[in-house]
Amino acid sequence: MGKGTDKLYITHSEWASSDAYSASAGSNVSARAPSNGKFKRLPFNFCAASLQPFKHPVCTADGTIFDVEVISAWLSKHGTNPVTGMPLKEKDLIKLTFARNGDTDANKSDVQGGGRGGDGDGGEMIDPVTFKVFTDNTHIVAIRHGTEANVFAWDTVERLNIKAKMWRDLVDDREFSRPDIITLQDPQNIESRDLSKFKFLKDGETILNKDQEDERKRGSVNIDALGRVGDKVLRAREAVDKARRERETGGDVNRTKAPAKPSGTSTPRPTMHQEKKLAYNAAQYTTGKAAASFTSTGLTPETSGERALLSDEEYMLKPKRVKIKGYARIETNFGSLNVELQTETAPRAVWNFCQLAKKGYYKGVRFHRNIKNFMIQGGDPTGTGKGGTSIWGKNFQDEFDGPLTHDARGVVSMANKGKNTNSSQFFITYRPAKHLDRKHTIFGRVVGGLDVLSKLENVPVAGDRPIDEIVIEDVIVFLDPFEEFQKQKTEKDAKEIEKEKIIRQGGTEDDRTTWTGKRVRGDGTVVQNESAGGVGKYLKAARTKGSGGAVDVTTGDWPRDELQEEPSKKKVKSGDFGNFDSW
Repeated sequence: MGKGTDKLYITHSEWASSDAYSASAGSNVSARAPSNGKFKRLPFNFCAASLQPFKHPVCTADGTIFDVEVISAWLSKHGTNPVTGMPLKEKDLIKLTFARNGDTDANKSDVQGGGRGGDGDGGEMIDPVTFKVFTDNTHIVAIRHGTEANVFAWDTVERLNIKAKMWRDLVDDREFSRPDIITLQDPQNIESRDLSKFKFLKDGETILNKDQEDERKRGSVNIDALGRVGDKVLRAREAVDKARRERETGGDVNRTKAPAKPSGTSTPRPTMHQEKKLAYNAAQYTTGKAAASFTSTGLTPETSGERALLSDEEYMLKPKRVKIKGYARIETNFGSLNVELQTETAPRAVWNFCQLAKKGYYKGVRFHRNIKNFMIQGGDPTGTGKGGTSIWGKNFQDEFDGPLTHDARGVVSMANKGKNTNSSQFFITYRPAKHLDRKHTIFGRVVGGLDVLSKLENVPVAGDRPIDEIVIEDVIVFLDPFEEFQKQKTEKDAKEIEKEKIIRQGGTEDDRTTWTGKRVRGDGTVVQNESAGGVGKYLKAARTKGSGGAVDVTTGDWPRDELQEEPSKKKVKSGDFGNFDSW
């Protein structure tokens, strides 16, 4: 019946999940449920308009209770019932008289207090005959006499008036008839007090009583307690109210009266606040010193929200931070199993397993449970399956973020006794077990010694306990992923420190030389005349060389003795008459 199991019941979490199935409603019940399915019920001693405890209760002919001040202000503006939207007049309202258990005389129960038992208004509202205290589950009725009515419990009226056929009020002995009985609250019909059906709430309107309106006008600041500062607060509030009125009338609050002067081009000013480089192990939350010093005079004031620093262990145990796989060997009296540890998806489980193994915790521990074609479980020093502690001395959380599933033989997972109860026990599967997914943290798999795993599976058992003891002789960690991570991080930090040191000293030799061989000064300028090497050294050598056949690289002239005279051009004879300019 359960999801993926042979249980004959469905747990609460399965029923509440998104893929829950109902025999009457079908599958995906919770996803198809309306988003506004929460029922909100108005208490019996609350005004249906202000949604606050009433002080002077009145009701309508259908039993809706209001406070007389609130409903009078509403009727003067709208003239309708705020709950139903039907027309309503003040003469239709009926004054209610509640008896209270603090009154000495039931006939003097004319104090209409709203609080249930508090406020010094005479105590809790009760039935004046049986003195039964009214609750949200009491059937309450009112017996009408013109424009007023006494309030009773329905059980009292039914037993002493209706069944006895005595149609007289039990408080003031006035006559009444069956139509004069008004139901104020019926536990069997709670739709009349369903807040989601109130018309004024659907329309988005709010109804405030006199105290609420005065409080809204005063605001949330106690001006009297501020002393001289209170005047400044009042002026600031008046300025805000004035700006709000201007904005409502269409004015631009941010526009000044005088025209703005055009500002010239100005260079941006450098910020005075220097951003502090975050530490590699900075947490996502602060130390809380600023908040603590703000609320306590015994602490030194702190004005910056400084990030809290994680320890090396907390830093490494974040999921997907250490991506190096670990390797360990579980040596038993039947052979050895080589296990690959999945550090990226289950860092806490891998850290716990490695630290317990290095500590020698698993030496001599037996596999106390062995079920053929399912799994073998161990890691409990007591051998009962009820013991074992983690490296932290307490249970640690499950880790289900990764894509790993119990989809093959040789999957290594943490054994637990419920949600977030991992300790030292683990198990190795003999076959795929998909029903264990997201219930047990997978932190490894067997990559060597599958023949030994077959031997362990074939060990005879009594129930699920091996007859021949299967003992863990030792667990050897070949590659600790966390030590390797720390080693790589140390090397990386050393390189960063060396790089920063070189930058402070002006950079390397390559950084201080251009590609043409010219050196760069500390201020960034290039040295033009330099006797150092580079491409220019060949030009300089040619310039200083004094051989006769050398060319002068500064002027580009050759020696005069090597210059040859240009041969004279031959005159071209033409067969025409020539030029007649001299004629």
